[in-house]
Amino acid sequence: MAGNSHIEWTDATWNPVTGCTKISPACKHCYAERLAKRLQAMGQRNYVNGFRLTLQPHMLELPLKWKRPNRVFVNSMSDLFHEDVPLSYVQQVFDVMGRADWHQYQLLTKRSERLLQLSPFLAWRPHIWMGVSVENDDYVFRIDHLRRTAAHVKFLSIEPLLGSIRKLNLRGIDWVIVGGESGPGARPMDPQWVREIRDQCLRARVPFFFKQWGGVLKSRTGRILDGRTWDEMPRGNTPSVEDFPILETACG
Repeated sequence: MAGNSHIEWTDATWNPVTGCTKISPACKHCYAERLAKRLQAMGQRNYVNGFRLTLQPHMLELPLKWKRPNRVFVNSMSDLFHEDVPLSYVQQVFDVMGRADWHQYQLLTKRSERLLQLSPFLAWRPHIWMGVSVENDDYVFRIDHLRRTAAHVKFLSIEPLLGSIRKLNLRGIDWVIVGGESGPGARPMDPQWVREIRDQCLRARVPFFFKQWGGVLKSRTGRILDGRTWDEMPRGNTPSVEDFPILETACG
């Protein structure tokens, strides 16, 4: 699957790998698993294996065909750093990103150990952003792994936020996304958890993006936090704190 995305912080998705396996609590109600099974039932050829991890080499050069610059979420339906994706294939993905350098790429993984292991063998460029998922205090170690990689722009996806994270080390982090779980069985998110992270971002002068409150019907809950939307993003490929003024906000 590729093309226009409904994800608030990106323009398009590109899936040179599909399918995954669950490794932490955030994976419990995986949207990609639900969608993959639906696409399998519809006969979509990239999902003949359902949600079983599958390389899709025929999708590798897709970004080269997109002439208009896009912000591209890489592997929205998988995890490029899954242990079953060979290093040589990961390098092919990075090669395409290097050649199609008019796009900006956003990669996201829960497998921070393998990300750190492979980082020295990958061609990091400023337009390739790297992020890790962190759902609660038990998984903040992923941030330390991310910090030690050679990625130029590093970000956190704290979605679904499943618990309070009061001490978030944002040293070397360029962007933070927060969101609640959505869809069937969605677990609730306490607004105080969101404010804790937002206020830490404000103090550290790190751009903060609030994606959604979530819930079974996320369209009803929206994405307003304390009277406004929070759509801050790094500007360009080398974000600077000077681009993000300190915002007055009520703590609560």
